[in-house]
Amino acid sequence: MVAKKNVLGRGLGALIDNSDEINRAKPAASVNEIELSKIETNPWQPRTRFDEERLEELAASIRQIGIIQPLTLRKVSDDKYQIIAGERRFRAARLAGLERVPAYVRIAEDDTMLEMALVENIQREDLDPIEIAISYQRLIDECQLTQESMSDRVGKKRSTVSNYLRLLKLPAEIQFGLREKQISMGHARALINIDDPSTQLMIYEQVIEYDFSVRKVEEVVRELSQEKVEEEKIIKEKKVPVPEEYQKLKGQLSSFFKTNIQFSRNEDGKGKIIIPFRSDEELEKIVAILDKANA
Repeated sequence: MVAKKNVLGRGLGALIDNSDEINRAKPAASVNEIELSKIETNPWQPRTRFDEERLEELAASIRQIGIIQPLTLRKVSDDKYQIIAGERRFRAARLAGLERVPAYVRIAEDDTMLEMALVENIQREDLDPIEIAISYQRLIDECQLTQESMSDRVGKKRSTVSNYLRLLKLPAEIQFGLREKQISMGHARALINIDDPSTQLMIYEQVIEYDFSVRKVEEVVRELSQEKVEEEKIIKEKKVPVPEEYQKLKGQLSSFFKTNIQFSRNEDGKGKIIIPFRSDEELEKIVAILDKANA
C-alpha cells in the first residue's frame, strides 16, 4: 500500500479516503437530489452561530445560480437524512425557497459522524477562534484523538492546535471578546502567557479602552513577566514572606487603578507601593482616580 501524502486541506477528504479504517463512510457514485423536508441538521454541528446577513447573501446567490457545492448527508432511514457537511448551504436553500438540494449521500456511524463534522467544520474560514478551539477539544475528548493525530487529521501544525486549545483557559469575558472580534487572536495569544486571570482581565480591559495593538500587549506582558521575576528574586533573596493581607491589598489596588501595582516590603516592615503606567492616557486616568478619591 502506498503511503498517503499530505493532501491540501486534508480534513474531511483525508478522513473519508483513509482505507485503513473499516470503510465506515462510503461515498455515493453520483450526486442525488434530496428533498429539504427529509433533511435534518447535525446534532454534532460545531458551529454555534450563523451570520443572518451572510445567509441572506448566500440565499440570493442560490436563487440566481443554484447550489454549486453539493451537501454531504448521512442516510438515517429510508426517508430521513442528516447533514454531515453543508448546514449553512441547507439553511440558505430554505431561505431561497428550494424544495430539493444536490447532495452526496454516505453511510456513517455516529462516532464517524461526529469526527467528520468536526474535521470538516474546522476547515471553514468563518469559524471564530473559540469555536475552532472547542472543536479541537471535542476531537480530543469525544473522539479519543491525541494532539498529534488530530493535527495530522486537520492538516495543521501541532503548535497551531496547541495555541487554539490554550484559548479555552482564558477567562470567559476574554473568550467572549475574542468571539465578538473585540480583540484579535494575536491579543489573546499574548494574554495566555500571563498566569493570573485578574491580570489578564485588567490588560484585556486596557486593550478595549485604549485600543492597544498586539505588539503593545506583547510589550506589556513582557514587562509584567520581568517585574514578576524581579519581585520573586527580591523576596527570595531577603526571604521575607509577604503576609496574606498584603497580597489581598495588592490585588485590590491593582483592580482599583486597573494596573499591576508593585508592592515591596522588607523584614522591618518598611516598603513601597508603585503605580506603573505605560502611556500618558493611563497616567491621566490614574490621576483622575486619585482626584476623585480625594474629593
